Amino acid sequence: MTNNDILRRLRYAFDLSDSQMIATFATAQVTVSRAEVSDWLKKDEDPAYQRCSDERLAAFLNGFIIQRRGKRDGDEERPAERKLSRNNVLRKLRIALDLKSEDMLEILNLAQVEISKHELSALFRKPTHKHYRECQDQFMRGFLKGLQLKHRESETENPWDSETTS
Repeated sequence: MTNNDILRRLRYAFDLSDSQMIATFATAQVTVSRAEVSDWLKKDEDPAYQRCSDERLAAFLNGFIIQRRGKRDGDEERPAERKLSRNNVLRKLRIALDLKSEDMLEILNLAQVEISKHELSALFRKPTHKHYRECQDQFMRGFLKGLQLKHRESETENPWDSETTS
């Protein structure tokens, strides 16, 4: 699962326009053009497709956190991470949406992903912890599908259900 996939699925789940996406980046002090956003959202086969870097996705997620939760008092702007793991993406979404473990399990259940509370907590541990578990693409796909089902309940068909790319 690429950063572009994550960006596309978040845009769809939260029904974000190009302008809203640009504003989300701007909230994180990153300037992007409509053309850049459009190229990141294109399918991989499209000749105009551009890969979204870890740093750009991190900036988007940081902006998403600030838009949804507000800026922390006395907190300086942190630069976007240069390297972003799926665990970091999951953590940032958890923060942005103010999700507790039960909320995350409910979202995963909507996408028919079975996981225990202990397995979920392993995804949020430090990588050096002996019970740390790396977030796999299939799990990330399920979580994003659950977000879509929760936030766009009126939609009956997921445009990514037929995708087989990873």
